[in-house]
Amino acid sequence: MTAPATPYVTEAGTEGPLVLCLHGIGSSSASFAAQLAGLSPVARVVAWDAPGYGRSADPDTAPGLDGYADAAAGLIRARGGSAHVIGVSWGGVIALRLALRHPDLVASLVVADSTRGSGADPEKAAAMRGRAAELAEAGPRAFAEARAPRLLAPGAPAELVEAVTATMAEAIRLPGYGHAAASMADTDLGPELAAISQPALVLCGEEDRITGVAESQLIAGAMPKGVFVILSGAGHLANQEQPAAFNDWVRAHLRIAARVPESA
Repeated sequence: MTAPATPYVTEAGTEGPLVLCLHGIGSSSASFAAQLAGLSPVARVVAWDAPGYGRSADPDTAPGLDGYADAAAGLIRARGGSAHVIGVSWGGVIALRLALRHPDLVASLVVADSTRGSGADPEKAAAMRGRAAELAEAGPRAFAEARAPRLLAPGAPAELVEAVTATMAEAIRLPGYGHAAASMADTDLGPELAAISQPALVLCGEEDRITGVAESQLIAGAMPKGVFVILSGAGHLANQEQPAAFNDWVRAHLRIAARVPESA
């Protein structure tokens, strides 16, 4: 399988370990604004627009989960060494696959509000396969307006709901979104998680109504070095809803996994 063309990235920070951020299925690098700002004093932070999203080119064919993992691997190789990979939701599934497929390139993982893949549940897989048709019928803005509120905790500020809606509407399009949905529907990483030997911080918003706390607990428990943390006051987009707490946990993780000084 051939990886898609080099994706568009946003970067911040010039010193410290490399941190690669992989967004969710309805988002883009814009969703990591708080991580780019908050982690760049201690790390070189790179956030991508996945192939077929935002400012990245559309892939010629459906990449499949391996293709997305290979594209992420290419970004790491181009910068030398290995990376601490942060994956949110779909991005977390890509991060897990990246750790399995290219273990030498992944120093550690932060998997937030994620899943083993929709293929672990036939109903969820079927729903995921229907996403492309929903987007084609509704259009990006209406599609985002319908989905965005559920991604956040009940009572989330109106300005955050609008920001998430706007990011989704600007980022998603066909065929890229359909390719991503198919990669999720085809995937169940559950049987492979025990082979991931890197340190892994698994975070989940306490009020996540999309993937849920139980799924994140399962992922953390299946990995030999998995640690599970619940973030209160957050739904599915914990890194955007509670950015200070999220960044604090990532910094703590990096202090252990990358020996980043506490005072940095």
